[in-house]
Amino acid sequence: MKPGNSVVYLSDEDLEGFGIRPSEVADAIESALIAKAEGRFHTSPKTAILPGDGRYAMSTLAVGDDGFIVTKQVTVCPENPARGLPSINGAIMVMDARTGLLRAVLGANWITAARTAALSLVAARRLADPGAKTVAFVGAGVQAHSHLAAFAEQFSLGRVRVFGRGKANIEKLCRHTHEMGLEAEECAEPQDALRDADLVVTSVALDYSIEPFLDARWLKPTAFVAITDVCIPWLPQSMTAFKTVIVDDRVQERESDRPMLPYEQITGDLTELVSGQVAIQSGDGPAAFAFRGISLGDYAAAVLAVQRAGNLGD
Repeated sequence: MKPGNSVVYLSDEDLEGFGIRPSEVADAIESALIAKAEGRFHTSPKTAILPGDGRYAMSTLAVGDDGFIVTKQVTVCPENPARGLPSINGAIMVMDARTGLLRAVLGANWITAARTAALSLVAARRLADPGAKTVAFVGAGVQAHSHLAAFAEQFSLGRVRVFGRGKANIEKLCRHTHEMGLEAEECAEPQDALRDADLVVTSVALDYSIEPFLDARWLKPTAFVAITDVCIPWLPQSMTAFKTVIVDDRVQERESDRPMLPYEQITGDLTELVSGQVAIQSGDGPAAFAFRGISLGDYAAAVLAVQRAGNLGD
């Protein structure tokens, strides 16, 4: 952490070192969602560009009533691991909402992982079985690790199942699972991972050329699924098996060039869920939280981090 006259830089290492728990980020997101429902928080839909070669560039913008403006720019570069670099890189700017002056620059990797898992946690608090024991991961990268940490804090997990295509990532996730004192099972087929799972997280690469291979009809009626990959791996014809589908933001989804699923299948968005505008009947079928990522999540995590670093809002 390197404070200057008016600007603080927080690297991903700084942010991770603060020891911020997933539940703290989820609580901050819930507060921001309530503020949004009350008209005290303003966001713009996430923008995204696919420039080719599997690259995915995205940006977000949000303004809160607690004195901040937060913008984020992130790019996903699938070929980076072969270069010895993280596949996701970017930066976040935190500005004073009254003056527009820059107050902090943050690395985007920790924020992106933490806020994504925390968004899932906000939905899971309301849609998942409180007694959930088994979590299945389709994809074993950064989001699998961040979601495991978030769900382990909320639920009394006992078993983790993993299906993926990267052997090294699968082995790393299984080792970490064992270190947490949980059972870990590598699954040869995706159906084996989803079978009887209480919680499911899918986080495949954001590559629309991937042939869908997951069937929602494999899920048990009380399952909760966090879909972080814009539904790419899910068979479109199977999505009607979900009795509840929450997206992160209705407006963002309606304005998207590539909808995740038919708009009429959406039960509500995260703001409506947290503010009580959506009535959920638990247990009558699997529930899904399908999301692209919203600026509100980046805002909540970033402001929490800069306040932890030194109360920049004072």
